[in-house]
Amino acid sequence: MSINYLAHTAEERSAMLGAIGMQSMADIFKVIPASLQDFTLQLPEGLSELELTQELQLLSSRNRPLTEQSSFLGAGAYHHFVPAALDLLITRSEFLTAYTPYQAEISQGTLQAIYEFQSSLCTLTGMEIANASNYEGATSVVEAMLMALRITGRKQVLVSSLLHPEYREVMETYAQALDLQLTFVDAVDGLTDVSSLGQATHEPAALIVQYPNALGGIEDLQTHADWVHAQDGLLITAMTDPVVLGVLEAPGQLGADIVAGEAQACGNALSFGGPYVGFLSTREKYIRQMPGRLSGLTRDEAGERAFSLVLQTREQHIRRERATSNICTNQGLNALIATIWFSLVGQQGLQEMAHICLQRAHYLAAQIADISGFELAYPDTPFFHEFVVKTTHSVPALMAWLEAQGYLAGLPVSKWYPGLDHHLLVAVTEMNTVPELDRFIALLRQFPG
Repeated sequence: MSINYLAHTAEERSAMLGAIGMQSMADIFKVIPASLQDFTLQLPEGLSELELTQELQLLSSRNRPLTEQSSFLGAGAYHHFVPAALDLLITRSEFLTAYTPYQAEISQGTLQAIYEFQSSLCTLTGMEIANASNYEGATSVVEAMLMALRITGRKQVLVSSLLHPEYREVMETYAQALDLQLTFVDAVDGLTDVSSLGQATHEPAALIVQYPNALGGIEDLQTHADWVHAQDGLLITAMTDPVVLGVLEAPGQLGADIVAGEAQACGNALSFGGPYVGFLSTREKYIRQMPGRLSGLTRDEAGERAFSLVLQTREQHIRRERATSNICTNQGLNALIATIWFSLVGQQGLQEMAHICLQRAHYLAAQIADISGFELAYPDTPFFHEFVVKTTHSVPALMAWLEAQGYLAGLPVSKWYPGLDHHLLVAVTEMNTVPELDRFIALLRQFPG
C-alpha cells in the first residue's frame, strides 16, 4: 500500500504501529481476505458524455423493476405501499438538509422531524424513548447489544439462531474485536428453543430474539423476557418490518428492554438494498446508555416551543473514550421518509395494511400446502406474512422457471441455513393482489420439474 500521501514520518508510523502491537502497515489489513486486498482499479478508457450516457442507459435497462414482475421476496427488505404524496413532500425545499445536522438547533425543522420519528417509534414499539435513527437494521441491533453490555457490565450475549443471519454476521465481527462471548440458541420447529436456555449460559447480558424471526415465526417474547430477566439480563427484540405491529402486540408490552431493527418497510423504497434506516428504542431508565442522537422538546427564552439535541453521546460531541458509539449517526432523509409515511398511513391505515398482509399470506400458505410436492415447513408455528415452504423439487430449478414467468418466488433458505436445501422463504405484503396469488398457485401446480 502506498504511503506517499501520509504526513507522518517513518519514525512516527513505527511508533504508532508498535503501540497497537503491529510491525507494518500490512499487518493492519490481515483481517481482510487476501482476495480482497487488490486495490488496483480496473477502469476502461474514458468515454465522452454521449458515450457514457448510452453506456449507463444500457446498464440500467438490465434492471427489472417490481412493477414488471411479481415478488415474494422479503427477509429484511419489504415491498409495501408508499402513498404518492410522500415523494412530493420529501422533495420540498423546506426538507433540504445536510447529511448530518451539526449545530442542529439552527434547523428547527430537522429536529422536529427527528422528534416526530422518535415519537412514532415509541408508539409503535411500546417503549419510552427512541433515538434519531441508525444506519440500518444490522448496526442498530449491534448497538443494542453494546448498550446491554454497558448496562449490565457483562460480556456474554445469547443470540437466537433465528436472528437475521446478516445481523448475526455483523454481531460476530464486533464480538471478535471486543472479546465478547456470543452463544447461539438453537431453533426447534422454526422458533427459538426456550428449553435450551437453561443450559446455555450463566449471567447473560442479554438475549437477542427477532420478532417475527428470520424464518417468519412469531416468537413468544413474554416467555423469553421472563427467562432472561430471571438471570438479571435484558431482552433485546430485533425487528425487520415494523408493519407487523399493526397486528402483533408491541414488544414493550411483552417485556422487551430494547427494541432495534430496520424501518425500510415504512415508506422507504427497496432501492437495490439501501440506503435504509435503523431504529432503536428502549426504557427511559437506560437513556444515558443510548447511542447516537436524541432530539428533545423544550422552551426557548420567549417561552416558545423549541427542539434541541440532548444527551449527545457521539464521539463528535464528547471525548471518544466516553462515547456510547463511535460510528453511530442518524439517517436523516430516510428517517424523514418513515416519519411522513407514519403520518400519511396513520394508525388505522397501518392496522388495515397489516391485516391485509396477514390474511393474504395465510391464504397463500394454505393453498400451497395443498399442492403435491409442497408443504409448510413449520405448519404449527404462527407467522405473520412470511413463511417457509418445503418442496420435493429442486429449488434453483423452481425459481428459474417461475422467474421466466415473471415471478420472484422467494429466498432459498439454504443461503443462510445449510441443510435446508429444499426450503423457500416466501413473503406476502398488501402489494401482492389476490389474482396475483392465484396465478402463483396455478404456476406451482403446473411446474414441470
